Amino acid sequence: MNRQQNILIIGAGLCGSLLALRLGQRGYNVTVYEMRPDLRKVDISAGRSINLAFSDRGIKAMKLVGIQEKVESLCIPMHGRMLHDLEGNTTLAPYSGRDHEYINSISRGQLNALLLDEAEKHENVTIHFNKKCKSVNFEKTTASFKNYETGNLFIEDADVIIATDGAGSAMRKSYYLGKKFLFSFSQDWLSHGYKELSILPDEKGSYKAYKNALHIWGREDFMLIALPNLDGSFTVTLFLSYDEGEYNFNNLTTKSRVLEFFEKYFKDALSLMPNLVDDFFNNPTSALGTVKCSPWHYKGNTLLMGDAAHAIVPFYGQGMNASFEDVVEFDKILEQGHSSWEAVFKNYEKNRKKDTDAIADLAIDNFYEMKGHVNHVNFREKRNLEMAFEKTFPNEYSSKYSLVTFNEDIGYREAMLRGRAQDKAILNMLADGTLNLEDNLKTNLAKVKYETENILEDDRIAGLN
Repeated sequence: MNRQQNILIIGAGLCGSLLALRLGQRGYNVTVYEMRPDLRKVDISAGRSINLAFSDRGIKAMKLVGIQEKVESLCIPMHGRMLHDLEGNTTLAPYSGRDHEYINSISRGQLNALLLDEAEKHENVTIHFNKKCKSVNFEKTTASFKNYETGNLFIEDADVIIATDGAGSAMRKSYYLGKKFLFSFSQDWLSHGYKELSILPDEKGSYKAYKNALHIWGREDFMLIALPNLDGSFTVTLFLSYDEGEYNFNNLTTKSRVLEFFEKYFKDALSLMPNLVDDFFNNPTSALGTVKCSPWHYKGNTLLMGDAAHAIVPFYGQGMNASFEDVVEFDKILEQGHSSWEAVFKNYEKNRKKDTDAIADLAIDNFYEMKGHVNHVNFREKRNLEMAFEKTFPNEYSSKYSLVTFNEDIGYREAMLRGRAQDKAILNMLADGTLNLEDNLKTNLAKVKYETENILEDDRIAGLN
C-alpha cells in the first residue's frame, strides 16, 4: 500500500498515541485529533485512573517502537497482591512463582506524554488538541469536529480513519446510528462504580505502606485497592455498588457516614488517609462497563481500535495492555503486505476479536476473585499450589494469571481456555480429595496436567473451545 496515504486517528490517548508513533515510524502521513487539552501542558487527570498496571503485553508494544527503557524508568514493580483483612493484618500473595514475573504501576499521564513526545518526533505525524469528533461519515471517509478553542465546526477527510477515542467512541456511535450495515453492539454495566482516592506520602516524602505490591482490601461485596506512584503516594480506588448493601455510593452522603464505613471495613487504610473526606466528595463516582461490537471496520475506510472496539473493566489490569497489543497485532498484519486497507482490516479483526472478547470475560471473572475469592481457603490453597508449581517447575506450569499476564506470545483466548481448565481441575480435585497437598509436588503436577487435558478435551467435544 502507498505509504504516502493520509491516516486520520481520532483520539490521542494511550492507544492512539502509540498507533500514531508506529504508523509514523512506518512512513505514513498521520494526523491525530484529540478532544482534551494537551496533557503535557494541563493537568486533566483528576478523578480518573491516574496509574495503571503495566505488564508483558504492554512491554512488548514498547519494544516494538523502541522505547522500552524510557518506559521502564516510569515503572514501579509490584510483585504481588498485598491482602488486608478487617483487622489490618496483611499477607503478600505473589503474582507468580517465578521471580522475574511481576507487574508494574505506571502513571497514565506520564506514559501518554512520553508516547506523544515520541510520536511528534516524526515530521509525518501531527497532533491537534481541543478538537472533539462529533461524527464520522464512514462511507466518504470524513470526520466532523468541533474546535473547543473557537467553537467552530470543521470537516477533515483522509484515506483511512482509525478511531481510538475510547469507550464513548464517536465513530462507533456513527456506525450504530448510520444503519448502513449490520452492526452489533453491546454495553454491559456492572452494578458497581468506582471512586479515586489517595494515600499521600508521609512528611519525609516516603511511602506509608509497602511500595512493591498492589494492595487489596477485598470485602466480598466491595473492595479497595491501592497502587504506588513515583512521588511516594498511592492511588486508591474504591469499588462499591451504587445502591445495594448497607453502604453504597448512593447513601454515603455525609462525612460521618463515610468515616463510619471506612472505620468498619478499611481501618488500616483510613489511618493512612487523613485526606479521605476531601477526596471522597471532590472526586466523581464513575461507571464500570464492558463494550463489545462487530464489525470493527467499514470496508477499507474506517477501523475501531482499543477501547473504542472493546472496552473492558479494569480488574485484570489488562485494559491498557490489550490496547497496546492491538497496535502490535495490527502491525503484524501490515507487515504481511496486503494490497488494500480492507484486507488489512478484515484480517486484523479476524485474528484479534476472539482475544479481546476473552479478556473482557476474564476481567469480569477477576472482579469477583479480587473482591472476595482471594479470602477463601480453597482459593488460597489453589494459589499456593500453583506458586509452588511455577517455582519448582518454571518451564512446565503457568497459572491462568501468568498465562494472561506474563505470556505475551499466547493469545488471551488460549490463555483463558487453558487457565480456566486448570482452575477447574485443581479446585475439583481439592474438593473431592483426589489431590493431596501433602503428596509429592511432581505427582500433584502430573495429576493437574492430566485432569486439565481431560477438561479441555471435554470442552472441545462440547464445542466450548
